[in-house]
Amino acid sequence: MTDTLRTPPPPPTAAAQHRRPFTLDPGRWEAERSRALRTGHVRDHTCTAECEPVLVYERTRWGWLAWTVPGDGTRPDRPHQIGVLTPTASRMQRLALRWLTRHPAQRLGLAPTVPGSLRPLAVAVAVISLAVGLFAIAHGVPVDVALAGMVLAPLLTEHLPGRLDARAREHVRSVEGDGACRYLQRLASLHTYLVQAAAGSDRYELRRAAEIGQHTLWDAAGLLQAQDTRSASADLIARERLMVQLADQAAQILKRTPGPANAGQARKPEQPLGPYPPGPRPAPHHTPGTLSLKEALHMPQPQPGPDVRTADVYLLFAHEPYYPGPGTQEINTTVVTADTLLHPQVQQPDGARIHDLLTRGRQPGEIIPLATLTHELNGGADWPTVGDWESVTTDLLRLGREGECNALSLGLPEIARALICSGPHSHVRTYDAAADQFIAYGPTERAAVLAEVDKFLACIVAEQDL
Repeated sequence: MTDTLRTPPPPPTAAAQHRRPFTLDPGRWEAERSRALRTGHVRDHTCTAECEPVLVYERTRWGWLAWTVPGDGTRPDRPHQIGVLTPTASRMQRLALRWLTRHPAQRLGLAPTVPGSLRPLAVAVAVISLAVGLFAIAHGVPVDVALAGMVLAPLLTEHLPGRLDARAREHVRSVEGDGACRYLQRLASLHTYLVQAAAGSDRYELRRAAEIGQHTLWDAAGLLQAQDTRSASADLIARERLMVQLADQAAQILKRTPGPANAGQARKPEQPLGPYPPGPRPAPHHTPGTLSLKEALHMPQPQPGPDVRTADVYLLFAHEPYYPGPGTQEINTTVVTADTLLHPQVQQPDGARIHDLLTRGRQPGEIIPLATLTHELNGGADWPTVGDWESVTTDLLRLGREGECNALSLGLPEIARALICSGPHSHVRTYDAAADQFIAYGPTERAAVLAEVDKFLACIVAEQDL
């Protein structure tokens, strides 16, 4: 399955971090290699399946890569193990990741003929507890109490780290093996690109893409833990396609973002699409078929007849701007699924009649602006025969803001919002005072706005259905 997708190479800084260990910090790798040569077993031609070579951990924002140290002095090109931290990790769970990737403790053999070993720290604690216990007994502490402390202290020191390891691993998914690590290594490279793009920008789309990338990486690690790459091939390919799409969209956003050289060109302002509405949202639900839901939208499809109903469509409508909270951006447009029109708290039967009009003769996954329905109803003259669209959209907006339904909230730029508020064949004209000329935006620009919303919606639906 490694040749199924032709993955575009991410920027050099992102790719280099995962093709070789510590590529951006060669000194760190040399230091870790020297330590491994002194304290542990390196991987060479004498290794067997029972060998446990020392691992060098390279921590990342999303987890870690564990590398072996080849005996010939070269850098490995494949991690021995990859760990992925849960997407909802708390601060304590991130500290647990650092605990898991600490340098392994050295062990002291008991005797050549006695099996087993002890941690040096446990031996040190045993000596200290013995001295403290004898001192306590000499000063009147009961012997049974002092002996209990002298025995328990080294036992806790020896066994407590193992319990902490097990507890910390509850929040991490790790995979080993050549095929699994090579696959997850490619996904990790793409995700690192998303994380770096989001870290250097305040764009909401980039931050959201990094969040979805973390969920995708977590899901892929879970699949590789439960199955081999062959049996999980279809699901893994779907996730890799999603990650490639996210990386491509991030690259396009970064390419279009105005920089110092073109800061004066304001014809096509780039603004974030906007966050989710406030209120509780269901936890992400990942299913094998969800990730490739939007793939068919970009393939030629026969146009359904006017009597064919397609439930998998979306309604896009503009509304009075609002702000979800202090310091947030303006929300002025909302996208909901067609079935949200059937919600009991939406004015009925108006919602059901608009649902019937919305789902008739559409393509699966199509986004239909409310202005398109107005165009189809004789420019709005036939709205009274269908329903009160103003009351229906007011109810939909209230449900979205209160968290009673899933909705995609957008903060569209002024021109983009004007285009989706116009009919499919209408034009919007603006006056550029600096150039003393009018600029016309028409169906082509309107289609581009809908395509951009569709890309963003695809990322959201890939994580969980609306």
